[in-house]
Amino acid sequence: MSMHYIEDLVSASVELLDARHAPDDDRLRGWFTALYAFQSGYDCSFTQGRVLDILLRRRHTYRFALTEHPDYAARRAFFDGLTAFQGLREFDEDDDFDGYDSWLEDGYVDPPWLYCEAGSALWRRLVDAGRLAGRDAVAPDRVALIDVVAEVAAAAEQTGDVPLIAEWYGLGHAALVDGTPLTADDLNAITGVARLREIVRRSGAGAVSLPDGYRPTEDQLEMLDDERETWWYEVMPA
Repeated sequence: MSMHYIEDLVSASVELLDARHAPDDDRLRGWFTALYAFQSGYDCSFTQGRVLDILLRRRHTYRFALTEHPDYAARRAFFDGLTAFQGLREFDEDDDFDGYDSWLEDGYVDPPWLYCEAGSALWRRLVDAGRLAGRDAVAPDRVALIDVVAEVAAAAEQTGDVPLIAEWYGLGHAALVDGTPLTADDLNAITGVARLREIVRRSGAGAVSLPDGYRPTEDQLEMLDDERETWWYEVMPA
């Protein structure tokens, strides 16, 4: 699957959620966090810059002068020497290396600015230092991806963006449901899944053609002989 497809899907969803919800709706911080956590599971580029104005306005991302970094005084030469975009987390692959998914935890620099995302390690340091307070000092809600996708689908239905609904649903339950349950009945019992499937049916998203490889064909489903896959995709006839 093209990773650009995932990047475009997430960016379009951020734009849609921003357009369809009130400016003071703090739920979007958690929704955006879940979307970018999902994106980080794929071989995707850093794409927050596409919608940076939204992320800043929605208080998902914060921007500071580089001199406001808590370590600036102690590492002035290092920070003053940064001339290009760079994540600030340093990795030691020989010391409890947990992969590169956390590379934004210590913020990033795009000279002359320092950025951090709400809930990250650098964000917590800035909260502890009193640099962020009030609503900005509250961590984003932890939200299941499937619930965020259901919110995206609801907004897309309102605007008539049926292909966006089909693209999200076409990713399948394994991509959208954390700790995918063992049976179709288990999936059906999840509120976000039931809500998303109803929107797919009601909007006609099941009739939207998707690029080859983005959902199994009927023949492939028969070969898989997987109850969950069949149940999931039966709402989207080929």
